[in-house]
Amino acid sequence: MKTLRTIELTCFFILAIFSNTNAQDSRNTTAIKTMIESKHFLFIAQMASPMSGRTRQLTSDYDLKIKPDTIDSDLPYFGRAYTAPIDPADAGIDFTSVKFDYNIVPGKKGGWEITIKPKDVTDINGMYLSVSENGYALLRVNSNNRQAISFTGYIADKK
Repeated sequence: MKTLRTIELTCFFILAIFSNTNAQDSRNTTAIKTMIESKHFLFIAQMASPMSGRTRQLTSDYDLKIKPDTIDSDLPYFGRAYTAPIDPADAGIDFTSVKFDYNIVPGKKGGWEITIKPKDVTDINGMYLSVSENGYALLRVNSNNRQAISFTGYIADKK
């Protein structure tokens, strides 16, 4: 568990340093804080880190859309599943939730820690999003039927 946390943090910092210009480094903290507090933003995943296996660079568009009344997840899954899905097409973390808890806590060294717990999705225990002041983010997804997985990326305005 300690090793996983170290790998996640290392990936997060590497991504923060070498990320492409899509993250818009010049964005100001106030705009990011407003997006987070209004529950109106998009988390764009760039890398996936399963608990077992290698970290993968994501080449397709995968995201988590946050709206005040809806969460829409379109994320891939790599890792060990404890129970197989009935439909093989349901291999990713694809869901829409309209009943969820959304809590924001300021980070110890700036940024924010967001906890999202969907109540109407049976497979997902919780989603934990750590957002830095410049918009880089680490998303950890805990599941009932699969190993946990982490995604690094950035948040952006919904278009």
